[in-house]
Order: sequence, then structure tokens, then C-alpha cells
Amino acid sequence: MKIILNNKEEVFDAPQFTVNELLQAKKFTFKMLVIKVNGQLIKKSDYSSALINDGDDVMVLHLISGG
Repeated sequence: MKIILNNKEEVFDAPQFTVNELLQAKKFTFKMLVIKVNGQLIKKSDYSSALINDGDDVMVLHLISGG
């Protein structure tokens, strides 16, 4: 499977991933994330069911707060 992840092409052996599987594969462990698949916002409660397929455009953004 080939996807665009944060504006860079990535290749994976799996034919599709859930959002959770992608986060584990890329070792994204930050607690405050915003994830979009093909421009659509994915709710945290949907990470285990939302699928990422070949050709998808995925953005994983880390939210940082501070003062």
C-alpha cells in the first residue's frame, strides 16, 4: 500500500490500516493528535475502525499547548 503521510510518500506491506495501526507502525505516541484522511477529520473514538487505503492522503498533526 502506498499513501501520502504528512506530504511524504510512504509504502507499507499491508493492503490497508486502521488509524490505530498506522499510529503504531509509525510509533506516533503523542497524546494530542489531529488526524485527517483525505481531508476528513477522524474522531479519536473512530481510530480503531477508520480505514486507510492505498492512495489515501493522511495528515497526522501534533497539538502543542503552552503559554
